Formats: sequence, structure tokens, C-alpha cells
Amino acid sequence: MPRPMFSYTKRILESVSFDTNLFCKELEKAIKILLPYEVEQLIDWLNNYITEKPELKACLIYVEKQ
Repeated sequence: MPRPMFSYTKRILESVSFDTNLFCKELEKAIKILLPYEVEQLIDWLNNYITEKPELKACLIYVEKQ
């Protein structure tokens, strides 16, 4: 089954990753709209993604609240 919202969220986060504040805002919105299992997948994806962009590590505070 396709996961359009999860794919869309990843695409948005990748496109705004140049700005930490914007990335954090989009991440916060994504966590509110994704299903619980999608949030878990997003967290896994984030952990891999931020290894290349350590400046985004501060945004992980939004996923730690879960």
C-alpha cells in the first residue's frame, strides 16, 4: 500500500533542510498528522538523514516528545 503522506513529508523535509527553523516547524507539523507507525518510520529516516546534516540535530527534540 502506498504511503503518500509519509513520502510527501520526507520530500518537504528534504526541501526545507537548508533552514533549521523551517525544518523544525515542518517536522512538528508532520508529527501531528502522521499515523503512529509512520512517525516511527520518520524517526528512523531522520536519524539517518541528520548524519549528513548535523545542524538539524536540534530538531530531534520534537520527536523525543513522542
